[in-house]
Amino acid sequence: MESDQYIILRDTSRVDLSEPFSGRSFTLEASRTVEAPTPRIDIESLDTRDLFDLRRDPQVVSIAPPMPVALIEPTASEEAQTHDQLGTTTWGVSVTGAVDSPFTGQGVTVAVLDTGIDANHEAFKGVQLIEQDFTGEGNGDKNGHGTHCAGTIFGQVVNGYRFSMAPGVQRALIGKVLDSQGRGGTEQIYRAILWGLDQGAHVISMSLGMNFPAQVENLMKEKNFPAPLATSKALENYRANVRLFDKLADLVNARNALFQQGTVIVAASGNDSKRNIDPNYILSVAPPAAADGIISVGALETPGEPNNALKVAYFSNTGPNVAAPGVKIYSAKPGGGYRYLNGTSMATPHVAGIAALWAEKLLKQNTTVNRLELSSRLIGQAKKDRLAAGFNPLDVGAGLVQAPLN
Repeated sequence: MESDQYIILRDTSRVDLSEPFSGRSFTLEASRTVEAPTPRIDIESLDTRDLFDLRRDPQVVSIAPPMPVALIEPTASEEAQTHDQLGTTTWGVSVTGAVDSPFTGQGVTVAVLDTGIDANHEAFKGVQLIEQDFTGEGNGDKNGHGTHCAGTIFGQVVNGYRFSMAPGVQRALIGKVLDSQGRGGTEQIYRAILWGLDQGAHVISMSLGMNFPAQVENLMKEKNFPAPLATSKALENYRANVRLFDKLADLVNARNALFQQGTVIVAASGNDSKRNIDPNYILSVAPPAAADGIISVGALETPGEPNNALKVAYFSNTGPNVAAPGVKIYSAKPGGGYRYLNGTSMATPHVAGIAALWAEKLLKQNTTVNRLELSSRLIGQAKKDRLAAGFNPLDVGAGLVQAPLN
């Protein structure tokens, strides 16, 4: 019987008891009131019979085949201005209210799951960077995507110029889950989320998505599946991974509730829409951002200064929980220097940074961060009155995320 690789999400806090006379087994759910959920990711080679048996294991929460993951590919902006021509802050820092916030992210731990980071860049001087490689490629960032995203979250003020949401963050977890080509797998993402949780992250930022076309191509090449079968199987795997993301988020949230320590996960909604070609060419939020318990982020742009009306960026997928600046975003690049990029990848770290500001406020008020309160602050405080009127009624956008002002 042929075996395949599977990702298994277990909650090892669950207790399995057997009644000595009937032999019937059951899960002692009452144990949850005593012991926090303990999620664990395993990779095992299983055949059909193994799968059937494993699904009866009370510790098994979800099972999914590994699936390719890729960064939410940004585009280089044609913006030629230098920051010297733009005042003392980027437009994202200004329009979200971060520039006027008394909070800077001090005391908050942020995790960035991406292509790594250039730890020697001047923008990260003085920040404690805890790096963990999940790709086998080694730490560092040969792609640049992760460095740009990290810079938007907690880059330091350089020569009087602020381009990050939370420059007061002094501890950052850098999970390298994508290689130099921007490729990875769902196994690395799941492991990195649990690593971030164990390391005390208040905010986890992910600008990546499941790569459905690559899964179809792999099945055709490795299994010799015809295109219709490969597409059907890839769709089945896609759904299984979405369910696993949902279950993992549930376990994380349940654990946070028991420990009274919150972790919010924010993720890019995707760059698959093409409003510039057809206003009806709009796609919905892509996984993992589409999973329950993850805050999905759309991208906004402005035709001019920050005080001008905002609109949904033409590439941004529709229906996210919140939105943030995602066009002409200035941040760090590996090897030194800076550049402009466009994408929901660039909007996501804006939201992660704003989440760090709210987390600092909650820590100062309560000494802990409640995940539900932090999530509600991000989503509930988002402003829609800054968005331009006249959207396509099919195109459901989201409000502009706002920093705490007092």
